[in-house]
Amino acid sequence: MIRTIFWFIAFWIYQVYSLFNRFRYWYLGKMGNEEKQLEVLQKTTTKWAKNMVRLTGSKVIVKGVENIPDRNVLFVSNHQGNFDIPLLMGYIPRLKGFVAKVELEKMPIVSGWMKKLGCLFLDRSNPRQSLKVILKGIEDLKNGHTLVIFPEGTRSKSNVMGEFKKGSLKLAIKSGVPIVPITINGSYKLLEEKKRIRKSNVKIIVHPPIYMDDMSKEDKDNLITNVYNIVQSGLDK
Repeated sequence: MIRTIFWFIAFWIYQVYSLFNRFRYWYLGKMGNEEKQLEVLQKTTTKWAKNMVRLTGSKVIVKGVENIPDRNVLFVSNHQGNFDIPLLMGYIPRLKGFVAKVELEKMPIVSGWMKKLGCLFLDRSNPRQSLKVILKGIEDLKNGHTLVIFPEGTRSKSNVMGEFKKGSLKLAIKSGVPIVPITINGSYKLLEEKKRIRKSNVKIIVHPPIYMDDMSKEDKDNLITNVYNIVQSGLDK
């Protein structure tokens, strides 16, 4: 319990501290220095994410980073717990936005940084809003952005992966960007397993990319099953 209290205190202290970098980000934008803006954005969010994971006392092992193509992609990952976003933000070396639940948009300070990363906030209870978000995601991918999606739609809170939502990979099919499957194993132990912050050994596996170019209709029809099996293979190891 002491670790949990300390973690949440540190979380909000770091949020307040990040406001100084928000000012710097704003100032660089006023000066038209977009390259430096992106550097501040990546450094601030990566450092925050890694620190939030380190404060749990956990060990993170990442394998397969060399599989990430030198271009924008759609990362497709399983979703075990609330720490999955910090884990991917901090340990996968690429500036990226997340297709996240709409509740995160209401978090002060955090949501501001997420919007700058290009995160999209999805309300699954609102089909019309969900469609707009997906269309925005397709457009962002076409324009060179990288996104992360959790096709299960919610946390599994265990090492048993849930079903991938039908149509969740349309972002890749419609935009034509490569899919990079990711397996996260052990993140649910950081919070969800015991309802408090605990240390864990977390493994992140980056699988080889799947390219949309010249993919047949049959391949696209079976894409969600194939990606599911690839992500699942990382949990079986």
